[in-house]
Amino acid sequence: MAGTGVRRSAAQRERVERRRAVRHHAMTVAASAVVAVSTVTGVLTATTGGDERDTARPETTRSPLVAPLPAVPTPAAATSPVPSPALSPSAVTVSAPPRPSRTLAPPAPPNSSAAGESRTAGPADAPLYRHPASQVLDWVTAHRDDPRRPLIESRIAARPAAVWFAAYNPGAVTDEVRAVTAGAAEAGRVPVLVPYAIPDRDCGGASQGGAPDLDAYDDWIREFAAGLGGGASIVVLEPDSVALSDCLDEAARAGRYASLARAARTIHAAAPEARVYFDAGHSGWHPAQRQAELLRAAGAASSGDGIFTNVSNFHRTADEAAYARQVLAALGGPAGLGAVIDTSRNGNGAPAAGQWCDPAGRALGRAPTTDTGEARIDAYLWVKLPGESDGCKGAAGSFTPDYAYELATG
Repeated sequence: MAGTGVRRSAAQRERVERRRAVRHHAMTVAASAVVAVSTVTGVLTATTGGDERDTARPETTRSPLVAPLPAVPTPAAATSPVPSPALSPSAVTVSAPPRPSRTLAPPAPPNSSAAGESRTAGPADAPLYRHPASQVLDWVTAHRDDPRRPLIESRIAARPAAVWFAAYNPGAVTDEVRAVTAGAAEAGRVPVLVPYAIPDRDCGGASQGGAPDLDAYDDWIREFAAGLGGGASIVVLEPDSVALSDCLDEAARAGRYASLARAARTIHAAAPEARVYFDAGHSGWHPAQRQAELLRAAGAASSGDGIFTNVSNFHRTADEAAYARQVLAALGGPAGLGAVIDTSRNGNGAPAAGQWCDPAGRALGRAPTTDTGEARIDAYLWVKLPGESDGCKGAAGSFTPDYAYELATG
């Protein structure tokens, strides 16, 4: 059955292994720093590297309903991505009636006179939510006398970040999601949530895992969506699920893409104010035209609200914004489709080729905001939590104060 396993020929396996060697960071990093759902640790903990794939993966630590992920490296500039098997878009493209474009608006506080009213507001009106439980907040609370604490607290712990849901936990995920969205609604802010349980996750790499098959995943996503509620939210749907799908055979890839399109429609049906963004890798991975083809096959233009890039990676914001606009132009679809960019660790741009694991010389990027001032760029987000290690300066996914301080002072 499509989605229950990855069927590969010997040649395919050899190609995948070769690709992993070139972009080892992409698989390993992503697997290193993620927030783990069903642990109560850091709400924002997702990472990716920069090779052909750049996404964060979860690793269960102690975050509020989230799980930490690995980080992914960036592909060397001189290395051209290995082409994946040709897709047959006609076989996998999911059609759906066009949906009206959405704008982000903060949920009205429960006792506000605006509660229950339909609002349309621009992105600038949507302050992002900082979940009160995270590894960095735990560290700050426990180390009040540490000389690094004021800087880490003000520059990292005080920022809103994504909450990852990386555990396949039917029966529990609805309450975990609801805890986050209810807290955001109470604060009048917009949460960023990352479902990360697609079958054959990470192509069997460091962040492998997920639901046992696509039917189980569809059920899990329904439970995830049931916790979103009626307020605005941003859903970063399954990092690496599209850009890193060439390890799947054509049938399994088509099954995954159809499931992603269903997931977006399920989320919108349960939570009309949610904005769902599909995986577009990053500017150092697939060419924009190729990435748009993959996204079209996955139903991003018809079922989603846009794309996300640079999750757990380091590429500069300007490069990602230009790349995102190129992908969106090639993708087509409603004019309202936009992009969100992970800026958590991209202040100094990508490191040298091959350096993906907690590379030195990196810095915090732009603070999370929905007021970007950039055409078609809906938000800058911290999907990967700065200071959560890729596995070199500390255990993968663990908060490492030395690393956090380096990023905060970089």
